[in-house]
Amino acid sequence: MATTWEYATIPLIIHNTKAVLDTWGSDGWELVQVVPGPDGNGLVAYLKRPTGEA
Repeated sequence: MATTWEYATIPLIIHNTKAVLDTWGSDGWELVQVVPGPDGNGLVAYLKRPTGEA
């Protein structure tokens, strides 16, 4: 069966990026990509994790 995924989009605070990503990672989220925020300031992280359903 194919893996199904859920996704999250989170803003990253530059001075606390590692702590934010470590927290999400400990909840099973995998970082997919980091891109500039929609206003051109800051960064946005896209994460995914398996839903546990097929």
